[in-house]
Amino acid sequence: MNLLHSYVTRQADARPDATAVVFDDLRMTYAELEAQSNQLARLLRDEGCRRGDRVCWLGPKSPAALVAILGIYKAGGVYVPLDNASPAARLKKILDACEPRCVLAGGAAGERLDELTRLGALTPKVRIGWMTERSTVDRAWPANFAAEDLPRYESAAIDSETGPDDPAHIFFTSGSTGTPKGVVITHANVASFIDWAIPHFGIGAGDRHSGHSPLHFDLSMFDIFGTLAAGAELHLLPPGFGILPKQLTTFIESRGLTQWFSVPSVLAYVAKFDAVPHGAFPEMRRLLWCGEVLPTPALIYWMERLPHVTFTNLYGPTETTIASSFYTVPACPADAMSTIPIGAPCGGEELLVLRDDRTCAEPGEVGDLWIGGAGLSPGYWRDADQTRAAFVPDPRPGKRGRLYRTGDLARSGLDGLVDFVGRTDSQIKSRGYRIELGEIETALNAMDGIQECAVVGVPSGGFEGTAIGCAYVLMRDHHVSPAALRAALSTVLQPYMLPSLWLAFEVLPKNANDKIDRPRLREEFVRRAAQAS
Repeated sequence: MNLLHSYVTRQADARPDATAVVFDDLRMTYAELEAQSNQLARLLRDEGCRRGDRVCWLGPKSPAALVAILGIYKAGGVYVPLDNASPAARLKKILDACEPRCVLAGGAAGERLDELTRLGALTPKVRIGWMTERSTVDRAWPANFAAEDLPRYESAAIDSETGPDDPAHIFFTSGSTGTPKGVVITHANVASFIDWAIPHFGIGAGDRHSGHSPLHFDLSMFDIFGTLAAGAELHLLPPGFGILPKQLTTFIESRGLTQWFSVPSVLAYVAKFDAVPHGAFPEMRRLLWCGEVLPTPALIYWMERLPHVTFTNLYGPTETTIASSFYTVPACPADAMSTIPIGAPCGGEELLVLRDDRTCAEPGEVGDLWIGGAGLSPGYWRDADQTRAAFVPDPRPGKRGRLYRTGDLARSGLDGLVDFVGRTDSQIKSRGYRIELGEIETALNAMDGIQECAVVGVPSGGFEGTAIGCAYVLMRDHHVSPAALRAALSTVLQPYMLPSLWLAFEVLPKNANDKIDRPRLREEFVRRAAQAS
């Protein structure tokens, strides 16, 4: 079984001068990526990093970020991405949970480091390293080391004690209690998917792939290692390009990308602005999406304009590593109301549709979607109770593995393909991000002036795919505007978690069980939106 950094080592040995990463006008070869990550690994070991220690990356996508990730792996560490756009209060929860040995920083991270230090999240025992030269840092930060220290270290291959079942990274996702959940993913988890995907999709050294997903999003692992393991070129999108349709299509065209991989909301947004000419992107061979449902009209738009491209829907939660199923669309759908299956299991994976009693549902019967197989996470970071609740022994006779309950409803057809039906809980996907609505409610309920609130996902034709609606009741004598509430939330929640729809009530509607009537609230948001349009 491959270790993730070994993919780059093999390419550097075989094709040292081939381009590995492109960012703006900067190109980095496989030999350079290998050498610099070896140097960083030795530096990290000098800073006390040992097998299993967590090392965070706080900075933008860049070649330096890839050097950081590979260096962490080679030092035996566990990579933990931090989103610099997240509020410091949220990042503190992640740092408190993972207790990193080091934080590697890049770009304009100085202000966030200042805030984290004031909050007590960065103690003196946490080593801080800049992956840029000290002279280019946006402020004078007392770092323990910086990029100019790397040349002091040997660039030859470094011995690794890491094993395939060791954690490679921890992705902290939205948690219903207000505390982010750390999903542990091993080298073997990722390698299983990569080793299946490269031959299945025919990825080779001549490919040029998009690097669109944010580094704190697990889909970035396919961007990175689905490219580097094949010896292809990874073209990182400049900041902000992901939501600018014209700039995005110009980027694809100018780079001659052969593969594009992103969340459906981006594809739908580009289609809304009619930014793709017929016959565009002649060098593109594959377009893949994952993270949420792609509206069929948007798929039709893309397939009509790019008849030479293969379109594939990938599906899978973070807990099952990148993707667990795939469906390659055989032809442009004739009906805009038709749905696209999430398809068949990827290699080494298993999808099961089970009834409430955990017996297998019949074809066409809606049930809970469970996943087992090679991509299954060992569990949540330092949370044995939540791990036991989410990852359960396979109930089928003679089976010894584990299954993960996705929280999705699905049904399988006679052809064995699986269709996504909907969610069973309060979790939504917006802009490709998984969001626990309970985390937003927790933050709202902690604010002065809020007597009662409910947050619901509202179907939207906009970029986000599913809009976040907040219904609230203010305490007597409190007069707080939605803008003020949103501003206050922005100090504790990530930008993509902020509600865009707001409704004030004297009392929230209740159902027969005296619980907040969330379906009724959702209908009210939809009705108000229709009136406004």
